[in-house]
Amino acid sequence: MSVEAGKGEVLRVGLVSISDRASGGVYQDQGIPALQEWLGSALTTPFQIETRLIPDERAQIEQTLMELVDVSACDLVLTTGGTGPSRRDVTPEATLAIGTKEMPGFGEQMRQISLQFVPTAILSRQVAVIRETERHAALVLNLPGQPKSIRETLEGLKDADGKVKVPGIFAAIPYCIDLIGGPYVETDETVCKAFRPKSAIRPAVKPA
Repeated sequence: MSVEAGKGEVLRVGLVSISDRASGGVYQDQGIPALQEWLGSALTTPFQIETRLIPDERAQIEQTLMELVDVSACDLVLTTGGTGPSRRDVTPEATLAIGTKEMPGFGEQMRQISLQFVPTAILSRQVAVIRETERHAALVLNLPGQPKSIRETLEGLKDADGKVKVPGIFAAIPYCIDLIGGPYVETDETVCKAFRPKSAIRPAVKPA
């Protein structure tokens, strides 16, 4: 899936669904389609997506994440699945292993959003890291496994009038990508408004 680039840079996004059963064909994966749909509605700048569907194997998760950043040059990698307390849930461990900087605020905010619905949100172990190499850097972020939770986590919670009650994590992602040297990302504010300090906002490009 991709959006054709204009003159600007293209955001490269890696989507990784981690599930023994989905990768084994027991049931159809729902995580990657949910992420693709949400990104398609939220992003207004050019982007390209690479997808991976893999089992809950730590070595394979680590290898996949490193490949998407180091070889495919993704600026953002989003994983879904494998963040609970069960024996096979090892996505956070794999993510921390390949990171050079931990970004704990993302996991904290995701749990705050989920706690609006269920007390078991405290069992979720999502983490986020920056992976830096000599030539490239990317934000790698664990998300929940269910499509509804994915959307709420990214988008945040709104009241009946559409006012944001709890900010979603994607509001901070474009500026994070700015800070690590990635492309300038803009969003549809009706879905999720990207927040940047005034000094970091670029003027809108007028049509030729």
